[in-house]
Amino acid sequence: MSQSCVPVPLPQERKIVGIEPKQKTTSVALATRAIWIDLENSPHVPFFRPIIQELEKNGHSVLLTARDCFQVCGLADMFGMQYKKFGRHYGKHTTAKIAGLAVRVAQMLPTVLRARPALAISHGSRSLFVLASLLRIPTITIFDYEHARWVKFVRPSWVMAPEIIPEESVCAIGIEKHRILRYPGIKEDVYAPFFEPDPAIKERIGINSNELVVTLRPPATEAHYHNPESEELLRATLDIAAVHPNMKLVILPRTEHQASELRQAWPEMFRTGKFLIPEKVVDGLDLIWYSDLVISGGGTMNREAAALGVPVYSIFRGKIGAVDRYLSDTGRLCLLEKPDDVRTKLRLVPRDKRARRNASEQATLNTVVGHILRILEPKCPQ
Repeated sequence: MSQSCVPVPLPQERKIVGIEPKQKTTSVALATRAIWIDLENSPHVPFFRPIIQELEKNGHSVLLTARDCFQVCGLADMFGMQYKKFGRHYGKHTTAKIAGLAVRVAQMLPTVLRARPALAISHGSRSLFVLASLLRIPTITIFDYEHARWVKFVRPSWVMAPEIIPEESVCAIGIEKHRILRYPGIKEDVYAPFFEPDPAIKERIGINSNELVVTLRPPATEAHYHNPESEELLRATLDIAAVHPNMKLVILPRTEHQASELRQAWPEMFRTGKFLIPEKVVDGLDLIWYSDLVISGGGTMNREAAALGVPVYSIFRGKIGAVDRYLSDTGRLCLLEKPDDVRTKLRLVPRDKRARRNASEQATLNTVVGHILRILEPKCPQ
């Protein structure tokens, strides 16, 4: 059964600065349209939050659905987002994934039929894509990793990707060039420019200014693109952290199972507090900002750190996408490829957290929202 989640507003709601409440992204008056957005993974929450705000300012309504896994609902609750909850994670095996996809699509069907959205948007949500295709709802699929698997039997109406990804990689999914939408920068530039650090996180999770704070995001071991070499790099990282005299390692596991495995493997480190897993969901940008460096086996946290100017090291060993290659080539991300790299390339030094962030402007958000608004215009071919 599906279940609606109507989160209770936080006592002090986090503020996104830089977006004025009455500011319109476009001066063109548009008829109100219903838009469906689905949150299947935790990075989708901060990414879509400012996009939803802009769409609503322009008079459109948004049906927001969310999958209960990878802290998606916890993050959405923290930001005061209203959504309907459908589905969960059904396991890493292909058969379980397909069955779970079918279950979630069936759960969402009545709600989507009632909402009758004019457009469905996701950052790679397979559930949205399948259901929207069955109901003949036009779709925008946003992606920033060209090696992800696509649903092969149908194609999105439009795809949106960073300008950094080569055209041939985007066209490889089999879509016409005139249906490819581009935006400048990286997807994290949609929301990172509006971030204001909250120092309360230090007391909330138990870190202090005398420690070398390192945030670690383990690899996505259940993802189809997972490479076991990432786990070797994770073990090398944990070995170094265990013997460092002044390091506090803040670990953000992807699942409860992953958290349990880490606690069982390193009981003494967790008992003494040298390794810690936050008890409650935290804003990843806050944690990144108050860290001296970040080590991650996934793309989003790496790119968030790069967007904030925080030193970041990748232990991801799947196919390296164009965005991460660009960040590596420009010195904003260090790719660790073998265990020796962990020992020789990591710079375990304090960072001046008072330094001014080199935040980009609102160009990325404006471009993404502008594409959506133009598609919603009645004259736009579906």
